[in-house]
Amino acid sequence: MAKKGRGIFLVYTDIDPMHEDEFNAWYNTEHLPELLSLPGFLDAARYVAYKGVPRYLAVYELESAEALKTAEFQKWRANPTPWSRRISPTAIGKNQSRAIGQQIFPADLERPDRGMAPALQIGRMSVPESADQEWNEWYNGEYIPGYRKVPGVIYARRYRIIEGESRYTTVYEFENEKVSETTDWNKQREGSSPRSGRMRDVMTHLAGSPGVYRRIHPQ
Repeated sequence: MAKKGRGIFLVYTDIDPMHEDEFNAWYNTEHLPELLSLPGFLDAARYVAYKGVPRYLAVYELESAEALKTAEFQKWRANPTPWSRRISPTAIGKNQSRAIGQQIFPADLERPDRGMAPALQIGRMSVPESADQEWNEWYNGEYIPGYRKVPGVIYARRYRIIEGESRYTTVYEFENEKVSETTDWNKQREGSSPRSGRMRDVMTHLAGSPGVYRRIHPQ
């Protein structure tokens, strides 16, 4: 059964420590199972920040971004449980944001049976319209393929954001949260071409991006 599609749904939030135990219990035992029962939701996991902000991240793998437009999802969203009304990110979260993305790289849906990664690095960025075409050609053709070869990188994908604060997001799947601290990762960055420096200069990252997250559920 496919666990990866062409859509992704990311939910970031901070939580007051006094609510963390109940918040985590609600998310793990009620919220994720509910969403995974809906059409178009293929897999999900929760992560905690190793580097960056906000502290918590929930990641939902979707057949496509259209999964959030189904009648079943809209009905579920309009009828939250009492527990959800009291403890959800909407109710008690701080610095909350969400992003819905549609995959733009790679072009094909590869290895769709792989599960949720032990760790993720997520970049959230925007570029001016005037640089968009060249920047995407560079990112897809040079930048991300190099990092996909670094030991410890399981996979890497890019998304155009349909709903959210940035224009693009990049999701690296890691074997552990320290992959982007390794010598091999740094060598890849240092060995970038002159064009890379120019293209990096046109990017605007959101605060706390890129963030590195370690999976906490399922363990």
